[in-house]
Amino acid sequence: MVLGFVVGGYGTVIGAGGGFILVPLLLFIYPHYQPEEVTSISLAVVFANATSGSAAYARQRRIDYRTGLLFAVASAPGVIAGALAVGYLPKRAFSTLFGLMLLGLAAVSLRGPSMTIRAPLRGPGVLMRTMTDLEGRQYRYAFRIWQGVVLSMAVGFISSLFGIGGGVVHVPAMIILLHIPVQYAVATSHFVLAFMSGGGSGVHVLQGTLGGEQLLKAAALGLGAIPGAQVGALLAHRIRGRTVLLLLSVAIVALGIRLLLSGLFDV
Repeated sequence: MVLGFVVGGYGTVIGAGGGFILVPLLLFIYPHYQPEEVTSISLAVVFANATSGSAAYARQRRIDYRTGLLFAVASAPGVIAGALAVGYLPKRAFSTLFGLMLLGLAAVSLRGPSMTIRAPLRGPGVLMRTMTDLEGRQYRYAFRIWQGVVLSMAVGFISSLFGIGGGVVHVPAMIILLHIPVQYAVATSHFVLAFMSGGGSGVHVLQGTLGGEQLLKAAALGLGAIPGAQVGALLAHRIRGRTVLLLLSVAIVALGIRLLLSGLFDV
């Protein structure tokens, strides 16, 4: 429960659900677990965390529901495919791929959003949004729908394959590629995570990889993640966007290196 609280709080601050922290920890704590067992536990905890965090972000009016629902629907095929594919990955290959993915994401995140001014997007196939948060601050942004759909399908597959919920991929991509403000990228990603992780967990329940001992561990972690997510959402309200990206990058660099060593050299 203590681990769940920490993972839930930190994951909510950066909109990543905490699965990218939990999966490596579970791999190290329970070396006898297979990748599908680890991802099933992680996805269930991410679901509890994302649902709790989304409720807190909803009170702050920081969720773009239209964008979030579009991304959630687009991610569904990838979520199912990833949950089915994880059982075919050997454990060392799983760790190596996960480590490489995290290091790549860290490199992209550290670059931060482009500071160049781009021409306003207009015309068919562009979703334009004007959002106002609880404190009256207004945000305007736009992105091409096809880009958001393709991105969400890929994130759905990665999230389900690695059991990370997808936010660790989705947040930097939404900020850097789609130019969505950090505040709304974090909160909307958390909203999408509830759907993606819930769907992935459902597939694991049907497959029988989330039950018994794994379900008990997921429940204990989830009981800690739920209040942790509430605390994380309050902290996120006070943290600058660039700091969020730095918090995200530092964590995934350390975990990516550790997993890469584990996968390549079994250490």
